[in-house]
Amino acid sequence: MNSDVQIAGDPLAVPHLLPPAPAHPATVAEFAGLARAVADDPASWAPLVQYDATSRWYHRLRTGPGYEVWLLSWLPGQGSGAHGHGPSSGVLTVLRGELTERSGSAPRVLGSGAQRVFAPGYVHEVVNDALVPAVSLHVYFPGLTEMPMHDAGTVRAGTRACLGTAVAG
Repeated sequence: MNSDVQIAGDPLAVPHLLPPAPAHPATVAEFAGLARAVADDPASWAPLVQYDATSRWYHRLRTGPGYEVWLLSWLPGQGSGAHGHGPSSGVLTVLRGELTERSGSAPRVLGSGAQRVFAPGYVHEVVNDALVPAVSLHVYFPGLTEMPMHDAGTVRAGTRACLGTAVAG
């Protein structure tokens, strides 16, 4: 039997024909840099933003090996509720407006350009306490598989798994 299709061999046996492995951020600074690079390219995210009067709007913007990038919008008064991120670390970057983060005794107002980096075990609540909509970017590594909810007392008591704040100038 003769066929028009012939197999030339196993393409996996010829590594130079394979596409290069995608770049993977490996440090907290590199994940924060990834968030900053996406934030600095509004053409990649601004046309996608939507607002939902009943709840926060969210859209998975990108995935990579071991991480996810999410875009969220917040109308005035909308919030996340007190929550953790399971085994994931994360970077929260405010793209537009301002958000209030509650974790511990004093709320922290995050303006446009502010970043928060957190480790697994960090519990917080994020709320748009302002009078204008806000947009934020969230990078989770590994990708977000759970978001356990907590009572407000957990947030007031605070957690110690935040790695710090970086604010762009």
